[in-house]
Amino acid sequence: MGLAVFYILAAVILVSALFVVTLRNIFHSALMLIVCFFGVAGLYASLNADFLAAVQVLIYVGAVTILIIFAVMVTHQLSGKKIRQYNDQPVPAGLIIISLFLLFVVSLSKTGFEVVKSISSSPTVEGIGKALMTSYVLPFEVVSIVLLVALIGAIVIARKD
Repeated sequence: MGLAVFYILAAVILVSALFVVTLRNIFHSALMLIVCFFGVAGLYASLNADFLAAVQVLIYVGAVTILIIFAVMVTHQLSGKKIRQYNDQPVPAGLIIISLFLLFVVSLSKTGFEVVKSISSSPTVEGIGKALMTSYVLPFEVVSIVLLVALIGAIVIARKD
């Protein structure tokens, strides 16, 4: 059962990732990116990494992809045919892809993976929450302040005078 779920999620991720880079319409590419991110969240959930699955959905699907779609829709040329993905250098891009794929295959063939019979089903969120609110409370608050400053800076930059 678990292996079938993995293969289904892997197929969904691969097909949607292929559509992200091959579709001509940038809005449709962003929608396929959402499907890809949901597939990755499904992989995390199948590995009992509930926190990573939730973060994947909240951060990537809920924030990053929606921000991309919002940026595309705010663009004035969305209805025109000027927003199209194209590649002026397909031969160098193909050579880079092939070389990276070969490097990936060689590194995978030389790596020994440890096979685990069972995965612990203990919740991961409780330990992370305790660590964030005790040991790492200062860095957590600093990151929140930095994100708030970045948000205010983005609003100031995007505001029309």
